[in-house]
Order: sequence, then structure tokens, then C-alpha cells
Amino acid sequence: MIIEVIAYTLSDALIAAKNGADRLEVITSPAEGGLTPSLGLVQSIRDQVDIDIRVMVRPHSRSFVYSKEDIEVMERDIANLQSLGVSGLVTGALTPQGDVDTNTLERLLAAANDLPITFHRAIDEATDLGQAIHTLGQYSQITHILTSGGRPSVLEASDIIEQLTPVAKQQGITLLPGAGLHIDALESFLRQTSVQEFHIGSAARLNGSIMNPIDVDKLSAIRRIADQFSH
Repeated sequence: MIIEVIAYTLSDALIAAKNGADRLEVITSPAEGGLTPSLGLVQSIRDQVDIDIRVMVRPHSRSFVYSKEDIEVMERDIANLQSLGVSGLVTGALTPQGDVDTNTLERLLAAANDLPITFHRAIDEATDLGQAIHTLGQYSQITHILTSGGRPSVLEASDIIEQLTPVAKQQGITLLPGAGLHIDALESFLRQTSVQEFHIGSAARLNGSIMNPIDVDKLSAIRRIADQFSH
């Protein structure tokens, strides 16, 4: 069972890596859902942490519909992040109609060369979640989709995650449930959905707030629960 943990400071990353995280999603601006972090932060984490690092490429939080200028910035960010040797990237884009923006996505994938990509929660604003998964399945670089099943909390979408996990798997993609998971509901969620990876933010932090530091005891407890489902 793979646990991905949000990190937006170096201390986050160090604590998470030592206490059960298998992969980090590195961001800044957690209150905005995560934006592209500084190169200094990414390089510091890259230098001091051995686990997989996927870095957010998202220039702003206005929407997931990007202008020509936005895309140029994202391409430059990707080039800079590649030079630091990150394990992968987290990005995504939609059309104004709520479909996956394949034109933008193809530019970003080309900029990333062979780096694996997680398509982020833009998918939760897609008009048709299932169709979006099928569209993303056309791209072998996309290894994961981070989703709350189109709901504010993934705990409200257990049935959807259970249904879509095998659909994504047929496309060669791992569905990565996240948003709203917490310790008390984690075991039942994992049992119902049979997912093999999940994404944790607030649940691993003091007082359950994304703006607080990681709570070692909470993250360790999450690890113990996850290990019950490891094969």
C-alpha cells in the first residue's frame, strides 16, 4: 500500500519520509489546493529525501483552463524541475467545456519528456469523470490520477472510486484517491475500494489542518492502517 503525502516545506518532507510516506507531492500554497513550488524547496527536498518526489506544476488557482501565457510558464517550470532530477510531475488542464484539454496536456507531456505524470484534481471538475479517465488512458506518461471522485470529499465517493479503479487500471493508470480522507474512516475506505495507493494531506497534520505541520503520531497511525492492506 503506497501512501503519498503532501509536503510544502522541507521539514514536512523530512518528517514524512521518516514516518511512513512512500511518495511526496511537493507543492506551495496549500490553501489554494497546491501551486508550483520554488526551485529552492524542490532542490532541498531532492538533496535530503530518498523517496519518490512528484512536483506540482500549476501556475495559479483561478481555474484549470490555461492561457497561452500560462502554458509557456508551465513548460519553463517543467524544464527547470527536470533539471533537478525529480521523480515525476503533477499537472492537468481542462477546456472551458470541462473536458481534458488534450492540446495543452500534450504540450506539457512533451516538455516533461519521459517523466511520469499524475493528472491532478482538475479531473474532479471534468464534465464526465469516466470519459476523462478514458482520454487520459491514451497517454502512457500518465501513471496516476488524483481524484476525490468528483465530490468535495473522497469519503462521499467510495462507490465511485470502487467503480472507477478497475476502469483506470484497464487504461494503465492508478487511481489515487485523496481529499477528505481521515484516520477514523481510512480502514473502511481502503477495505471497500480495494485501492493500492492513497493521498494524504490534512489527515496527517496537527488538528487536521493542512496549514499545520505534520503530526508524526497521525502519520505513523496512517502507515499502520495502510500496512494491514499491503500484499
